[in-house]
Amino acid sequence: MPAELKRTYGTRAATRPLLPSSPTSELTTPPPPKRKRPFTDRPTEQNTPTKKARRTLKAEPKLKAGDKLKGNSKQPKLTQLHFSLDTPTLRTCPLCDLSYTRGAPDDEALHKAHCARVQRGLEWGKEEQREAVKAGVEELQSNVKLRNGARGRVICFRPDIGGKIAAKLAVLLETIRLALSSPPLSPAVLRRSKIYLFLLATPGISSTREKIVGCVVAQRISTAMAIARPAEVSAALSSPSSSQTQPSETITSSQSTLSSSQDSSESSAVPVTLLPVDSSTNLYVHPQPLPTPMGIPRLFVSSEHRRLGIASRLLTAAAETFILGCPLSPARGDVAFTQPTGAGKAVLEAWGKGGVRIYEEEGNI
Repeated sequence: MPAELKRTYGTRAATRPLLPSSPTSELTTPPPPKRKRPFTDRPTEQNTPTKKARRTLKAEPKLKAGDKLKGNSKQPKLTQLHFSLDTPTLRTCPLCDLSYTRGAPDDEALHKAHCARVQRGLEWGKEEQREAVKAGVEELQSNVKLRNGARGRVICFRPDIGGKIAAKLAVLLETIRLALSSPPLSPAVLRRSKIYLFLLATPGISSTREKIVGCVVAQRISTAMAIARPAEVSAALSSPSSSQTQPSETITSSQSTLSSSQDSSESSAVPVTLLPVDSSTNLYVHPQPLPTPMGIPRLFVSSEHRRLGIASRLLTAAAETFILGCPLSPARGDVAFTQPTGAGKAVLEAWGKGGVRIYEEEGNI
């Protein structure tokens, strides 16, 4: 029987690390051991996926016959509309007398701007004042006190001025044309004219501002017609010869009804003719042309600043300075107007003192 062999060695030598054949160098460092990042240190937004909401299409329930009747009852109540042919779309503003179409954006914007200018006037800013010094605008009167205590000044310039003042003048003349329902001034009339403005000082937050509240256009003319007195008009209307004519036609009467000092036989042979200017205001003139140096084709004062003496201030300044070195007097018949309105006739009678005449605007060019 063979003898049993006993092992005298173990497996521990196999588990020992192998020694390197060459000595280790101090310059080379062993690589650091790799460590996994803990799960708790990772950001949650990367690890947690976002859940998208699912869209579910709900099937519409089928309506029954009874349900359809209930759904129709929830509809808004309809209203029967009709065309209103009796309501006019054209409206006349009681403040500025401008007629415009209601509902039209262009007409309403034009009316809004025009009505504000007619009531409160136009702004005279710092840019216009800077150009006034360079353009030679004359300041005729300063620190003029009105009846309500406000103060202003009167300036004068030629219509052929340029720059900002020319643009402001164009807007002002267009406002006057619409307010008076008058034709625009022709270039021939403007070449023989001067512009007189009344600037009213209005205190502002930072500085004093000025507004154009009055305007007078003075024109160089040659002849005009004298206005008939009320006694002459009433006598001409009551004469038998005037009853055969229409109110808008020529009114003829005998000279005996106009002057009691002349003999009746002489007066019946000399007829007197009166030309109607405005029959509604009972304004008639004698047809004989008389020499007159200055005419007023346009006169305008904003509605909020009337009855303060602005018109008379402007007319007086124009009469004194229109002809250099030759002041004019309305009482002597040196000033004439063109077909004044009702308000213009009141100014004509109060300022003119019975001597103002009437002339044709385009006939004195």
